[in-house]
Amino acid sequence: MKPSTSFHSICRWTFNAGKGGFTPSNVRPKWASNRLDTIGVIKLVKKRIIHRLPKHITLGFEVHYDTEVNEKTASALADALSDNEMYLAMITPGAHSHFAYGGIASLDARERKAAQDLGRKTADLAYGALRKAWHPDPELAPTLVLWNGSYGYDLASPAIGKMYKHLKESIAELCRHEKSKGGELYIGIEPKPNEGHPAMLLPTVASTLLLWKRLQEEFNISPKKKGVNKELGHSEMIGLDHLYDTVEEIDNNAVVHMHINSQGYNDGIILGGPGKFDIDHGARINGMNIAAAALVGRAGYRRWKGHDMQARPYDNEEQALDRVVRSILSWEACEHAARQLDEKLLLRFLTKKQTAKAEDLMRSAVTTAFKYFDRTYNR
Repeated sequence: MKPSTSFHSICRWTFNAGKGGFTPSNVRPKWASNRLDTIGVIKLVKKRIIHRLPKHITLGFEVHYDTEVNEKTASALADALSDNEMYLAMITPGAHSHFAYGGIASLDARERKAAQDLGRKTADLAYGALRKAWHPDPELAPTLVLWNGSYGYDLASPAIGKMYKHLKESIAELCRHEKSKGGELYIGIEPKPNEGHPAMLLPTVASTLLLWKRLQEEFNISPKKKGVNKELGHSEMIGLDHLYDTVEEIDNNAVVHMHINSQGYNDGIILGGPGKFDIDHGARINGMNIAAAALVGRAGYRRWKGHDMQARPYDNEEQALDRVVRSILSWEACEHAARQLDEKLLLRFLTKKQTAKAEDLMRSAVTTAFKYFDRTYNR
């Protein structure tokens, strides 16, 4: 059976010269910011990645405002996306680049106002110069993602309650502003347990779902097109089950965007997982991801699947590009195996408590996925 169109998105921030800190900052010199700008990344994707992907895959692009796109560069970015057969899949206010004391949740009124303004300008740019880069299907409109990297704290005090109040008020105001522009964007919050602070507001999927519920109750914010940017790896970082996270998101009709990278602890090959920092490996083939692909597929999710990943600290440009291809094909392999999975037989085994046979069925699905990957990667 020929697969239907599959929508993946590639992130601007993947293409960096190196992380720095404890690892080299110039291992990929051609990708230094003074040599490879956002338009250059799009051209690089077109030249070096698209031809390696199956024809049924459509690519989107993800950017931060105002560090990776701004009012001066947005028109050129929109033209580049159109010229290279790509679409704007996600835009996010890069508050973490500017605000270190809570952003839109800050106890400093000046910082809070400036962070709120950054969010409004992000929406304005999406509806303005970037509008021509939207996919023509309204169901594939970009997601405005709020990453909680600036909503953090490192001091235990009752003032955390005040920060949470500011957070709700700020997000409600942004939702009202976006609605005034047309209400066509999807809005997703990306939970994360840590980074860039030891403790974060909205660390889990459950806390994010609860926030949306409170926004509806307190501020009359419609839940339509609102939800979670599910980041599989962030659940792994805190030792939570991203399958159950997925069930909760689907139950609340809240899967608006996906980041399908992994921390790696559950595939038995790469290291990472609970208690580790954010490693941002690409998507991995394993039983949990096949199950997650089955869940979102059965729920009818047909939107963008983002690859919020980092090249490894020792990758040259060639290998870093190859990792993006591998990530996309790995998730395609998980989706393929999910479609082949005999769920009726699986449920029959589990109903009869024949869990070993159910395990065999899932193990066979993993084998199916790896065979699919090998065929598509080596074609």
